[in-house]
Amino acid sequence: MSIHGNIKIVTTHQLQEMKAKGEKISMLTAYDYSMAKIIDQAGVDVILVGDSASNVMAGNETTLPITLDHMIWHATSVVKAVNRALVVVDVPFGSYQGSSSEALRSCIRIMKESGGHAVKMEGGIEIKESITRVLSAGIPVMGHLGLTPQSIYKFGTYTVRAKEEAEAKKLIEDAKVLEELGCFAIVLEKIPSKLAKKVSEAIAIPTIGIGAGPDTDGQVLVVHDMLGITQDFKPRFLRQYADLNTIMKNAFENYVSDIKSQKFPNEKESY
Repeated sequence: MSIHGNIKIVTTHQLQEMKAKGEKISMLTAYDYSMAKIIDQAGVDVILVGDSASNVMAGNETTLPITLDHMIWHATSVVKAVNRALVVVDVPFGSYQGSSSEALRSCIRIMKESGGHAVKMEGGIEIKESITRVLSAGIPVMGHLGLTPQSIYKFGTYTVRAKEEAEAKKLIEDAKVLEELGCFAIVLEKIPSKLAKKVSEAIAIPTIGIGAGPDTDGQVLVVHDMLGITQDFKPRFLRQYADLNTIMKNAFENYVSDIKSQKFPNEKESY
């Protein structure tokens, strides 16, 4: 029997059960009340308030400019809309790498001010102290390995990570460290499918893939990408489920046309 249909409120424990029973986990990003409400009603298991808001909502080239205050604002809007999904909030660049005490302060602010259910942090053993400190406060942490967009200037490219043996070995080791520390799940971004399968089988906590093949325990996409709202980002791993860019543009053009031709508002639309 599917766990999904019986869940009234998704918890980290239920995600663990889903992995144990081989039931895939669905995850999408959201940044505002209206979109989050639709996503939650559709039955998506996890909603990620991603720092990708920096790109799709603010128009920045990278995720680096978004601040802790921005993330809390977006997360607060999302949490208000959600009744079922687990809401995970990205801890933005510069608000946890400096020290474990800084990480704890940032995560406490996220939890207290937004009402989010968990946080996500990028990196492996190098942020071990920060993860440990945050977990010690009772805050659930989702890890993130592989392509870590907050480190884009270090890597210099958004290409597939861990293709070489040394990096692949470190990624597996990092995944095991994150599990041992107490993370409840790990996002695996843009790594070879075979490696993602190996990691998923090596750890007991769920893996959520994005560009990591079919053998992770779940999948995540950026909602603006999968709805076809963004048109200039079409990586190999992206499946576009709608073309809202065209639909919305046509609606706006029709609106402009109706105003210019004085078809809107008509008599029935007037008081």
